[in-house]
Amino acid sequence: MASLQRFFFLSSLIIMAAAATADSYVASRESATRRSVSDNGLARTPPMGWNSWNHFHCNITEEVIRETADALEYTGLAKLGYQYVNIDDCWGEYDRDSQGNLVARVSTFPSGIKSLADYVHGKRLKFGIYSDAGSKTCSNTMPGSLGFEEQDAKTFASWGIDYLKYDNCNDPGTSPKERYPKMGAALLNSGRSIVFSLCEWGVEDPATWAGSIAHSWRTTGDIFDSWDSMTSIADQNDKWASYAGPDGWNDPDMLEVGNGGMTREEYVSHFSIWALMKAPLLIGCDVRSITKDTLEILSNSEVIAVNQGPLSGGRVAVVLWNRGNSQAMITANWSDLGLLSSTRANVRDLWAHSDIGIAQGRLNATVDSHACKMFVLTPQ
Repeated sequence: MASLQRFFFLSSLIIMAAAATADSYVASRESATRRSVSDNGLARTPPMGWNSWNHFHCNITEEVIRETADALEYTGLAKLGYQYVNIDDCWGEYDRDSQGNLVARVSTFPSGIKSLADYVHGKRLKFGIYSDAGSKTCSNTMPGSLGFEEQDAKTFASWGIDYLKYDNCNDPGTSPKERYPKMGAALLNSGRSIVFSLCEWGVEDPATWAGSIAHSWRTTGDIFDSWDSMTSIADQNDKWASYAGPDGWNDPDMLEVGNGGMTREEYVSHFSIWALMKAPLLIGCDVRSITKDTLEILSNSEVIAVNQGPLSGGRVAVVLWNRGNSQAMITANWSDLGLLSSTRANVRDLWAHSDIGIAQGRLNATVDSHACKMFVLTPQ
């Protein structure tokens, strides 16, 4: 299993744990006879960055993208690892040009995509774009890449694209298993190393087959900025925990932290769970006007470290998550976490940024409604 990751359902109380060492990743997919996207060395940890869709939807312009790149830099988020600046749907003209190429929408991206990519690269950030494995994208406002995979991959490479999110709308009725490998192969042949983010919404259980063609795969439908949506998606994604690792990552969709539909404690839970699940951490709010609370959540370097690196020395990350409507005591027994009952462990609180003492046999915490506490246990 790529990481020891478990949900323990105790009524509405959940203990979630993950442990991994540098040696513990085990391939869950056949790979001996294929050339894989993992050969390009990208996304060996879950990608981190920003995506335009959750906040802006189709209301994107080159000015918004430039200002977002600036904001990632001046807020310090870029230094924490948020490196991808990704445009989602609606960036292109309705039709291809006379040579069959995708072209940027003149009214919103008058300088063109290459110029924008150059600007982002000038910030020492990386630039991502969006397309679709169908005839049109999900907005129905621009062409998809079905039947144009090689041509579009070469276009993306010529523009300096570093990341492609590839959606699943307006398909001709064929399986994603037939359509997505074509773009994966085209990207490998494009002459540029590009992260391939497969977005078929978990329709055909991509965790079981997408590791040979993509760096990440959506395991669920779209997230919405609500407690119910976030918790449902977390539950759905957990099913595929054993498939996450350096060969590819389960993607429960982008972060909603900071978009206003949840409380601060709910956003802390959202970020903690996504980090523990080794999900891509793609910010979905308007970074240009980010609040202090939102920045504090997204900037928690200790939580990010759990997401980005295997835990060495037998350490275990634990989230005690209260999904109930009132404060509750949650207990994580060592047997739940794969530890011997005699093990003594130092307990580090990742949100309080403090060591809280030594525990043996179990860990107890009082957790407010819809809140969580996140710890790293270091055996003595």
